[in-house]
This record gives sequence, structure tokens and C-alpha cells, in this order.
Amino acid sequence: MTSERSFRIIPNDDVTFYPRVFGRRGVVASHHTLSAAAGLDALKAGGNAVDAAVAATFVEGVLNPNMHTIGGECPILVALASGGVICVNGNTMAPGKATPETYRSLGHDAIPSEGILAAGVPAAFGALVVAASRYGRLSFADLVRPALELARDGFPVHAGLLRQHKFGIVANADRFLSEWASTGAVYMPGGGVPAEGSLLTNPALAAMFAHLAAEEVAAGGGREHGLRAVFESFYRGDVAREIVAFSKDQGGLLERSDFDAFEIPLEDPVSLDFAGARIHKCPAWNQGPALLQSLSILKAHDLEAMGHNGADYVHTVTEAMKLAFADREQYYGDTRHGNIPIEDLLDDAYGLARAGLIDPAVASAELRPGDPTGGKPLLDPSDRFGGASWGAGTVHVDTADAEGNLCSFTPSGAWIKSSPVIPALGFPLGNRISNFHLGPAHHPNVIAPFKRPRTTISPTIVTRGDEPWIACGSMGGDQQDQWQLQFLLNRLVFGMPLQRAIEAPKFSSEHFPGFFAPHSFFTNRLRAEVTLGPEVLAELARRGHDVSIGPAWSEGFMLAVERPLSGQPSPMALEAGCDPRGAKSEVFPAAAVAW
Repeated sequence: MTSERSFRIIPNDDVTFYPRVFGRRGVVASHHTLSAAAGLDALKAGGNAVDAAVAATFVEGVLNPNMHTIGGECPILVALASGGVICVNGNTMAPGKATPETYRSLGHDAIPSEGILAAGVPAAFGALVVAASRYGRLSFADLVRPALELARDGFPVHAGLLRQHKFGIVANADRFLSEWASTGAVYMPGGGVPAEGSLLTNPALAAMFAHLAAEEVAAGGGREHGLRAVFESFYRGDVAREIVAFSKDQGGLLERSDFDAFEIPLEDPVSLDFAGARIHKCPAWNQGPALLQSLSILKAHDLEAMGHNGADYVHTVTEAMKLAFADREQYYGDTRHGNIPIEDLLDDAYGLARAGLIDPAVASAELRPGDPTGGKPLLDPSDRFGGASWGAGTVHVDTADAEGNLCSFTPSGAWIKSSPVIPALGFPLGNRISNFHLGPAHHPNVIAPFKRPRTTISPTIVTRGDEPWIACGSMGGDQQDQWQLQFLLNRLVFGMPLQRAIEAPKFSSEHFPGFFAPHSFFTNRLRAEVTLGPEVLAELARRGHDVSIGPAWSEGFMLAVERPLSGQPSPMALEAGCDPRGAKSEVFPAAAVAW
């Protein structure tokens, strides 16, 4: 018998490749399923979103050493249910001996992009401990346990660790077997490339974690007292001693005095109102304010009327980003070592003046910083400084809990390709000191003792009506805040649900000096996914963009979580989203999980 009931497929623009993920008690988005699971375990153990993010990040440092280890950096933004957004400055610090003259005396006209001379004081570990101490609930032993057990008992080798371009084991196998034997001992035991799915151990890393957990117990007192003892043991005790000895043996610049002077500052983030929300970023030692500057410029344009990812829209957003990132090159640097005019850079009047520079028909071939203190759209050419290919060596972790706390962590650096693994500790040092310049002397990012370099790794928090709402971030070097900008426009201007806003086709500019040595520059280079469409891509080329067309799912790599706001017509769940670009590229797996 034939049913009279008929069925038809209803088109739905909100259908996504990766399913939407909802939870009631907590959500985690990260770069590996096991790190996401560690975050949920922390929540189930009574922790909050901060504990979940810390536990997940420790695990990321074990599973994804091609993109992050605890010897690197970790800028953090935390939005508290009780009110306020805090920046934990998890940026490295240059050694006291680090001056332009030192590097030139060693025969370098630029800071090496890898190796011991590119290493500063490890900051990621301290940032995690400080975040946990100030805003979490669990002990260090509880937070580090999943990472310790994976390092001790074995962690599974995945495609990214093996085959990531330039960063993976395969690309660096010859070096690991000869020049960097301590790295090969961990990641190529037996002298061969491990099989995907095989288990590797890192006994030295596990032993260090166990030692620090024992220091916490020995310190006695309350939880915060124990976590401070862990911090002191790492930066003033045995761990610092091992790092400095290794650095000296390799010809590096680190001294115990550098570790004695190192702390993790807590700072007020910078922020901007846009489309009924407030977007919070790290201060200008980070590239994050460039996202805010882009939004300030775009306020002058009716983006919704242009249509999502049409030629006018892509052109306008790209030109705005080019202007913002020109200011990044001209002005951004360590806010403790220079007077960065951040309030002027984020002033809407300045953004409006800069918006007037955008020609709707022609892509500008110039690098055009402005004059924010003078309120002028362009800086005099005699005062200006100055290609930029993106790097994938970063992970990201977002968390939210039912209480209303929201976290955005962007750990990166100390990759297994940046310098050899320290045999006694099981992790390498970072190379982000290479972000510094050696001159001119008045450049805001010229290297100096105890100075922190500009960094690309850039977490984001969005609030609405003072309520924590969205946390997001990405990998991608110079492209991180460009991709995050597009995600936010997708969500705030075009009203896309979280997962669709992540998955929408993306693009990025390389029209400014890159953060990493040799600070390359590619005039009008516009990277774009083919899914923007042939007509749009052709029109962008006609307007003067040097369009580099990539395959679908090749730009973006976003992660995000979102919590419901008060005043919803019906109760809503927490949501986590991750980018299928990771799975499609094989080497960047990501996970969004909920409880």
C-alpha cells in the first residue's frame, strides 16, 4: 500500500559538515579528542571552565608537540561568570643578554628562526599554573594527571604528528636521527618513523610532571599555595637549572637571572564594541588588536548589504585588514617597553578616517600605516617601517561551563622542530624570540633584555551586555585574526549559527610583513578558498588582488564555544564547534565535545 504522505528535502543553509554539539554542564573545543576528554574530566571532577582549559592544554602539549609544548607560550583570556575579562600574559621573555649587538657579534643579521638563539624563557607552563591558581578549583596534580599518564604510559601517534608540513616527524626525521638525537629518542625510538596509531612515551616529561606534583604536596597549605610552589619549582628550582644548563651547552643566552625575573602578568584586555557585542583581545604585544582595528574600519561599511562573501564584501574586508595589519607592523610591541598608542588605534574616529582610504574598485598595493595620535589616516612615508606565509604550529582550546565562565587559550611554540628536546625534561624550548627585529632602534619590536616579542597567537572573548558569550581562536600565524574576524562577522553581522560561521569559506591577506623571520611580504597576495566561486575570484583579480586559490577547506581552522545569554525565549544549551578543515587536511584533527 502506498502512503499518501509525501516527503521532500527542504534546503537549509544552516546544514553543516560537522554536526552542531550541545551540552548542559560544559563544552570543550580543542585540537584532539583526548585533550577535549581531559577537559570534560576536569569539569566532572568539580572543576570549572578554567580547570577544563588548563587540563586540555597540558594534554595538547603531549599529543601535539608538532604544534605546542609547555616550553612555548600561551596567551589566555578568561571571562568570569562573576564579571570581567582577564588576560593572562603567557608570552615568552627575551634573555637579559639579548640585544641586537649580541646577535650581530655572533654573526647574525637577523635572529635565527629556530635553535637555541631563538629561545626565551618558557611561558606556557607558568600561564597555565597562574590561570589555575587564580581562577580554577583543582590542584596541579589533578590538572596534569591526564597529560602525565599519557606521557608515562603512551600516547597515540596521529597523522599530524607524523605528516604536518615542515613541523611533523617525517619532515624532520633526518635531523632527529643525527643533529637532534634527544628529540629522536622520544619521537623516533628505534630509529624509524613510528606508525600512525602506535604508542610513544615521554618518560622525562612524565617524571618532571610527577616531580612538580610532589612539590605541590610538600608545600602544604591551601590549593593556591601549592600551585605557587609548582610555579617556583619550575622557574626558580630544578627545572630552571636544567633549562639553563641545556641552553649554555647549546650556546644559548638564558641565565638563572632570567628565570628569577620572570612572572606571568595579569592584564586588562583591549576591547571594541561591534554589532551589539564587545570583542576582547590581548594587548598590543599580541596581534589581537588588529582584529579590533579591522572591525573599527568596517563599521563605516554596510557589510550585510554587500552580501556574504561577494566580491564587494571580500574586497572591503581584505582592504580593511591590510590597513589594520599595516598599523600592527608600525606600532605593536611589548606594552611594558614602549608607549603603544592603543587607545588612539582603537578610536572609532580613527577607524572611520582609515575606512576612507578603501577604494571600492581597486586593491591598494601599498603598505599604509596611519597616524593615530595625529588623527590622520596616513602616516608620513618617511616615518614608516618597511612576504608573509602563515604557519600552522599552534593549537587552541575553548571551554565554557554552566556557571557562566568562558575561556580562550592559544598555546603555541616550542615545537619539536624549533630546538632539541631537553633530555632531562622531555620538551624543547621555543623560537618566538625570532619575532623580534634587530633594527631600526626605534622599531617597537626591536629586541631588548627582558622584553616580550610581538606574537601572533591570539585568543578571543566576546561578551554581550557584560555577559560572557563566545570564546574562539585558531591556529595560523599571521592569519589567525583574519580568520577570527571572518568568523565574528559571520556570527554577528550575518547571524550564522556557530558551526556554520566556522565552516563558511574563508580568505586571508599576506600584504604585510610577517611576524616570523625573515618577515616576508607579498604585495596584494590574497589567499582564497575555491569555494568563494569563480565569478567572485575573477572579480577580485580584476580589482588588483593577487589571488592565490586554494582548495576547499584550506583556510580557517577555527574553534569556538558559545554560551546562552539571559533573556532567551526558551532555555538554550552550551555549544561547541570545531573546524572540519582539520579533518579534511588530515593532519589537524579537532574535537568539540559536551557534557
